[in-house]
Amino acid sequence: MNPSQNKDENIKSENTNSEFFQKRMNKFIASVPEYVPGKSTAQIVSEYGLDPKKIIKLNSNENPLGPSKKVQKSIQKNAKAASLYPIADASDLRTELSKHTGLPKEKIMAAGPGMDSIIDGMNKLFAGPGDEVIVPVPTFTYYGISASAGGANPIYVGRKSDYSIDLDKIKEAITPKTKIIYVCTPNNPTGNIVTAADVEELAQLGCILFLDEAYVEFSDFPSLLPLVEKYENIVVGRTFSKAFGLAGMRIGYAAAPAWIIQKLLSVIPPFSVSTISEIAAIAALSDSKHLQKSIKTAKEGRQFLQEEIASKTPYKSYPSNGNFIIVDVSPKNSKEAVDFLLKKGIIVRSCDSFDNIGKNTIRITIGTRKMNQKVIDALKQFQ
Repeated sequence: MNPSQNKDENIKSENTNSEFFQKRMNKFIASVPEYVPGKSTAQIVSEYGLDPKKIIKLNSNENPLGPSKKVQKSIQKNAKAASLYPIADASDLRTELSKHTGLPKEKIMAAGPGMDSIIDGMNKLFAGPGDEVIVPVPTFTYYGISASAGGANPIYVGRKSDYSIDLDKIKEAITPKTKIIYVCTPNNPTGNIVTAADVEELAQLGCILFLDEAYVEFSDFPSLLPLVEKYENIVVGRTFSKAFGLAGMRIGYAAAPAWIIQKLLSVIPPFSVSTISEIAAIAALSDSKHLQKSIKTAKEGRQFLQEEIASKTPYKSYPSNGNFIIVDVSPKNSKEAVDFLLKKGIIVRSCDSFDNIGKNTIRITIGTRKMNQKVIDALKQFQ
């Protein structure tokens, strides 16, 4: 056996018990928890043997109307462009986002995959080994996962019983090591918002404040985007995945002071927004009718589900400003509820992978009226 063969055999042997990788792995990665996404339709079909045509997917806060026809036609028309590298900083999309937000182009950036790339960029830029980021929980879990991967320590601060942020607890958690405070508004998975007054109070604590407005289009309250012009330490993240119906294209964008945008563009991967994704996003921005229809569908469906759950089931739903609601199914647990609904062909999200929310809560994405009625009919039988 020659030396190279012997080396290969040693690697295979060590690979079997992971010692080879443990010795070489970034030391921070060992403690990083795995992100738990909602299950796909294909996974559910495989696990439960269901007819895919009869399944409704309401676990990932996707737009039940899908992308607009303008987007679909634009993708088809420009399909050949998939062979070309995109513009490195998605300049054309940034121009359109500037028009959409009213902010100057130098205060806007776009990135993929989705909002996650923006979050990774924030942690690369501000939160190194030994630093701390504050995350009010329950909330989107990727803030802490991303920070941990770079060696920073996520400090999880509990919310109040109604899931509003606890300003006093956040203030108590701040140390000289605190670099970023992450606030999702409307919050995933609870759907509640953070007031402008609370945000301004947080902005004065001396940290970078990241506001995740992935669901802001569905909110009954105005966006906090104007605060980017008022404060040098506020960054607002948004996405095309929800209201615009482009979850599969994975496009996020951020608004921030120009100095932060410039630095974020230097730390995110180049060409992160694909050519076709940029084309799709620009087309989506041009179709205000589809956007408004999507918002109307979500708001009307949200009200319908909340009223029907309150009047026709023994369960409790919480007020929401997102395209989803959470439901407390006590005394049942979330796994029992998810399994029962799956057998009815309805995929919803158990919230037990979120910190500080317990084992009795499920999250339901707002669907079409027909989908929402099917949810209510099923919940009435879940006793």
